[in-house]
Amino acid sequence: MPENLLPNPSTNPSTLLPAEPEVTAALEADAPVASVVVSYPSSSLAWALLADEAWARGATLESYAYARVGYHRGLDALRKAGWRGAGPVPWSHEPNRGVLRALFALRRAALAIEEPGEPERLTDFLNASDPEALRALDAEA
Repeated sequence: MPENLLPNPSTNPSTLLPAEPEVTAALEADAPVASVVVSYPSSSLAWALLADEAWARGATLESYAYARVGYHRGLDALRKAGWRGAGPVPWSHEPNRGVLRALFALRRAALAIEEPGEPERLTDFLNASDPEALRALDAEA
């Protein structure tokens, strides 16, 4: 039988992002989310929260744009942490929640603007990262 050259997802280790204590401290001090983004523009959590604020006020396209930036900042962070495009990104690891929230916010906005194929791709990405993330974020929404 020929060797399977595709990576086995079950052999990919979990990716655990580093904590962002400055971001957490600013948010806990009730700093405006926009100012947290300005101070820490690489934080996918800050961008995801900004997307949530825009969504809550009905600014769908603004939410989409903020979530898209958070998604890309999250991909940068995941790659820097050793992620190679596949493998678990556990919701249970608090620092991972920023990128997972950004994915969720982008999925939500992509559904709202009826972007072809993107909601399904993001759903797959969230489920491949950790199915618990989608359940937890759906429950919060």
